[in-house]
Amino acid sequence: MARRIEDYALIGNTHTAALVGRDGAVDWLCLPRFDSEACFAALLGAAENGRWRIAPDGEVKAVRRRYLPGTLVLETEFETAGGTVALIDFMPPQMDRDEDRADLVRIVEGRRGRVDLSMDLVLRFGYGAVVPWVRRCDDGLSAIAGPDAVALRTPVPLRGEDFHTRAAFTVAAGERTPFTLIWHRSHLPAAPAEDPDALLAETEAWWRAWSGRCRTAGPWREAVERSLITLKGLTYGPTGGIAAAATTSLPEKIGGERNWDYRFCWLRDSAFTLYALLTAGYREEAEAWRHWLVRAVAGMPAQLQIMYGLAGERRLDEWEVPWLAGFEGSRPVRIGNGAHGQCQLDVYGEVLDTLHIARRNGLARDDDSWRVQRALLKHLETVWHAADHGLWEVRGPARQFTHSKVMAWVAFDRAVQAVEQSGVEGPVERWRELARRIHAEVCEKGFDAKRNSFVQYYGAKHTDAALLLIPQVGFLPPEDPRVVGTIEAVERELSVDGGLLQRYPTEPEVDGLPPGEGCFLACAFWLVDAKVMLGRHEEARELFERLLELRNDVGLLAEEYDPVARRQLGNVPQAFSHVALVNSAHNLARIAGPARKRAQAPGGHEAQRSGD
Repeated sequence: MARRIEDYALIGNTHTAALVGRDGAVDWLCLPRFDSEACFAALLGAAENGRWRIAPDGEVKAVRRRYLPGTLVLETEFETAGGTVALIDFMPPQMDRDEDRADLVRIVEGRRGRVDLSMDLVLRFGYGAVVPWVRRCDDGLSAIAGPDAVALRTPVPLRGEDFHTRAAFTVAAGERTPFTLIWHRSHLPAAPAEDPDALLAETEAWWRAWSGRCRTAGPWREAVERSLITLKGLTYGPTGGIAAAATTSLPEKIGGERNWDYRFCWLRDSAFTLYALLTAGYREEAEAWRHWLVRAVAGMPAQLQIMYGLAGERRLDEWEVPWLAGFEGSRPVRIGNGAHGQCQLDVYGEVLDTLHIARRNGLARDDDSWRVQRALLKHLETVWHAADHGLWEVRGPARQFTHSKVMAWVAFDRAVQAVEQSGVEGPVERWRELARRIHAEVCEKGFDAKRNSFVQYYGAKHTDAALLLIPQVGFLPPEDPRVVGTIEAVERELSVDGGLLQRYPTEPEVDGLPPGEGCFLACAFWLVDAKVMLGRHEEARELFERLLELRNDVGLLAEEYDPVARRQLGNVPQAFSHVALVNSAHNLARIAGPARKRAQAPGGHEAQRSGD
């Protein structure tokens, strides 16, 4: 049976993450960081590109999976004719551990009868290309290739066969058989093994202490908590940067070429992420994300990028991996992301809005942060009118994207509010005048009166799901007829299967790629938020609960969903999808949720009342 993206669950250690399939195979793992080269790359190729499978021999009658409550510890239960076993997978969090070491622990626990199992370990460094030198040792094996070394510790006898490491063993009810894979740098001594059961207890306690801080209540607490745990699992602990996903090149269309590397941090996610963390009570994580943002964007304003590495790295050169066949033949497999060099004007608004949110929510004042913001604003004054590649990183020609101009307005509007409300200094009258000019231009050139809708770019004849954010950022109030018309146009033109939304019409002349992709899940959550702001609470609730049903069996969402094939698409788990889920749940559950709080930007409303 072909693998599906939703067949995978995430485990991680706040430095990196692995994907574990329903068949007991770890098919994706990069060490020691999310963006390091993979040592298990079967997700994008075949078993020979690296994987680690532990599963019963013979027929499996049923597979049941769950995360242990409040944790990122995965339990996969296999039921066979002879008995039932559970495979418990986890990675001990790195927060207080040696950064030159990473552990992946797998414990097979017998629960009924006796079950014969097999283990197959295929280590391939360099994204599946490099076969390591493997040596046996008393309690397992060691494998070395270049800078990387891995040790496997287990009481089970191992054998080498055709560049695989294999084992056969039996587990009876009440028995536990552990396997620990330990990565370390090859020039350092092998790390000593630690007791797997003690590591499991420590890992469970760490995650439960973290998830116990969640202050979300209401009917969707379980879904919100699981999404927040997923976001923590995508966070690079040393810097606070949050990876957009744990994977690269999972396709937005099966067999297509819309396959991108998402193991980096996008500025476009920043304001949404900050609200998700703050509203749920994770102030420390919000502070860390704010600090990551300021460090990443510091420097020459003209060199601002749309995305950065986990520690703020700027060089994210894109290249293709010819030896990997791609997920279900979806090629090319890409490493790095060429969009990091694009001009996207919306990121200025995202950065200024994020730091404005931080001020309004009482995060520690940072004078360096305001100096960075003033430098960004000075540069934006000279470039806001330029064409760009927009929120969706189109690889077609640069255009005057309406959403980009709205976010340029956000940048100046938040600067005005900062001076008026927070006591910082700046040329407030000049910024106010720029905000007014941009607002008027967008309302003139980005709005199609015949269609009664804002359009994707000046002169376009189609809309864009990003325009659902117009009321949320405070550009116009939700009851404005132009906003209502835009929301209706998005639903009419981009809706597929009742509320799931395409981002925009994917035509080659717009984004420079062959047409076709799934429905972008974050956009559907934005539609939930728009309906809440319009007072259509029942419609919003129905759509939200439908979106929850698209999660896989352990509560994870990818980037997109195919409503025809009824399967997830794109990189997984997708931080943007889970952030949107958290914010929509809070918008539905609160009178003043994140959407209305973010919309408290009187500059836009004043401009609208004065006739722009």
